[in-house]
Amino acid sequence: MSKDEAPMEEPGYGIGAVARRLGVPAPTLRTWNLRYGIGPSRRSAGGHRRYDGADLRRLEEMNRLIHEGVAPADAAREALRLTLEQEPAADPGPRAERAAQAPAATVPSAAMLARAAVALDGRVLDRGLSAALGRHGVAWTWERLVLPVFETISRNQARTGAGIEVEHVFSDRVMAALAPLLARPAAPVNERLVLLACAEDEQHSLPVYALAAVLATRNRVECRVLGARTPYGALGEAIRTLSPGVVFVWSQQRDTGDLAPLGGLPASRPPYRLVVGGPGWWGAGPRRLVRVTSLDEAVAAAVR
Repeated sequence: MSKDEAPMEEPGYGIGAVARRLGVPAPTLRTWNLRYGIGPSRRSAGGHRRYDGADLRRLEEMNRLIHEGVAPADAAREALRLTLEQEPAADPGPRAERAAQAPAATVPSAAMLARAAVALDGRVLDRGLSAALGRHGVAWTWERLVLPVFETISRNQARTGAGIEVEHVFSDRVMAALAPLLARPAAPVNERLVLLACAEDEQHSLPVYALAAVLATRNRVECRVLGARTPYGALGEAIRTLSPGVVFVWSQQRDTGDLAPLGGLPASRPPYRLVVGGPGWWGAGPRRLVRVTSLDEAVAAAVR
């Protein structure tokens, strides 16, 4: 038996055994060691370099990250954060304690998420969006990741005339990531709801849900979302029923963005603030209307 084929129960693993276990060529493992310092940390009695359990965990993490699109240098940096103490040999304690000891998930780049969307890889999208939302919040994730990925998808569609399935998969996973964040805050700061809806026949509803998630998680504002393609008659009935403090309406496309019908929305006592967002709006609307052009402006208009 060669030194690289030592039984796994012996202290330390040779590079051949590690290469077979990870499916990574031995020359690549040597390169990772030389370039990024992620390599064997022990020596055998004969002076040969050996990988221990912590080394293996780091290499497994680096290999996983690279397969998800992370650059090798960044993957190595994340993997080197793993320590032997994160998996104690003694009783690991309750599951919650083990989760607290686990390394934080890696926040992907927009390019990585775009590649996952093109591959229709919902698992990678879910993990990346969850990591970003957990570490940076909704607004950062929306502006730094979600919008750039949609821009990339739109450019590819314009160039190739294809890719609707990519847009749909990415939209679906973004919606799934936002959904748990839309719950009513434990102690809302607003007595009157913020009511959010899309313009009549407008099907692009994700910006509405992103705004509601920011308001709920960052500002403790209770919202009610009516969603896509809300007829103005239905929006009017919701205004009469709920007496909201703010009504926000989104239009993504010019075909749905005529401001004139908003003049027919019912008045209420006390009055509500009418806010519109999105690039689709055109024409003349009610005098009381407030128009916003960014997520930050929409949040400010809702909480003012």
